[in-house]
Amino acid sequence: MHLLLVGISHRTAPVELRERLDFQARGIENALATLGDRHATSEAVIVSTCNRAELYAACEDVNAGRAAIADFISDYHGIERSAMLPHVYDVTDLEAARHLFRVAAGLDSLVVGEPQILGQVKDAHTAAASAHTAGTFLNRLFHASFAVGKRVRTETGLGAGAVSISFAAVSLSKKIFGDLKGRNVLVIGAGEMGKLTALHMKSQGVHQVTIVSRTIAHAARTAEAIGGASAAPWEELDTLLGAADIVITATGAATAILTKAHLAAVMHPRRNRPLFIIDIAMPRDVEAAAGDIEQVFLYNIDDLQATVRENLARRASEVSRAESIVNQEVEKFGQWLSSRGAIPTVVALRQRFESIRKAELERLASALPPDTRGRVDDITRLIVEKLLLTPTEQLKSVTDPETVGTYAEALTRLFNLDQKTPDTSTPRGATDDRRVEPFIRPGSR
Repeated sequence: MHLLLVGISHRTAPVELRERLDFQARGIENALATLGDRHATSEAVIVSTCNRAELYAACEDVNAGRAAIADFISDYHGIERSAMLPHVYDVTDLEAARHLFRVAAGLDSLVVGEPQILGQVKDAHTAAASAHTAGTFLNRLFHASFAVGKRVRTETGLGAGAVSISFAAVSLSKKIFGDLKGRNVLVIGAGEMGKLTALHMKSQGVHQVTIVSRTIAHAARTAEAIGGASAAPWEELDTLLGAADIVITATGAATAILTKAHLAAVMHPRRNRPLFIIDIAMPRDVEAAAGDIEQVFLYNIDDLQATVRENLARRASEVSRAESIVNQEVEKFGQWLSSRGAIPTVVALRQRFESIRKAELERLASALPPDTRGRVDDITRLIVEKLLLTPTEQLKSVTDPETVGTYAEALTRLFNLDQKTPDTSTPRGATDDRRVEPFIRPGSR
């Protein structure tokens, strides 16, 4: 059985193609059922996010599996193979495992270290488990990837710090207010960056998000896109500033819309209640001198970009540590993978020893007192287990497939494992145990 990965990602395909290959749109379970109907693979898991569509499969014939999966992707999404294949990558066995481990660790993400991907990988496995398309092989692989993601999170700083302008704004807000739950957020302007920042604020459980724009229709559309936000007319700006805890300014104004004098008037009745202003407009919406007002915390886009650069640099220094963890876990998975190649030989060897043991017990049954047969059965089973323990462990510990094959062939010849029925006849020159008392009876000495 081989591990096969076939997929596309932000590294190989433009967003237009990634959008067309979104398995989430029609449901992962439906896609897995459709793939299963083709009997192309023994097991399958689909990881589908905005930046990747990857199919992990267990199959015996890699070439046939690769072609079948490519055909499935093309047919399922109605995309010509010629348009899709230049953007598709495929890897097998340990390299496929390494790729998944790097994905789960956030090392293959558009923003290195982003935390959402591990949850998405877990969701993909859950969907496959529910659809009964993940068996022993892929269950082991994906649980190993969860361990990688957890280790990278806890043992490195790869995911520490905001690495986008909107996340940086949230991080700075937390430094000032701590928990953002119950806070009021005011967005001045209906631009995309303001909307994105407001969305991240909303995910932190803020109490209210209000959009203000000179055109109320624009404000209403942005509020609807955020979900649960409200729109207000420009004339209510001062009242809203007085009630806000966090202000995001993102207008297209040519000059500042909030001066120092304006904000000083707003702050007077607030009685030292802090106001956090994130000015992400260019040119700036807020007069720089407004930051001198007591309890006004003013940050512009350059401040946020500096935070992002600092965090990106910090993450870069953690990449090598994260890659080292991936390497360790790939080696462990490789050992398990190699041990699977030895399983048929181990099973055959144990079956051969057990069949000989049972045949000998049956042959000697008439010579054994009834009250000792159970004890003899236990003793001989224990002996067989101890005899097989070391060779079994040694065979499973071999990581090189060629060596596993050599050992397996040697054991097959030495113990005649291809023979279905063991030869239990007495070798020439050996004593026939039926003519002697094989065990000392209790109390005989």
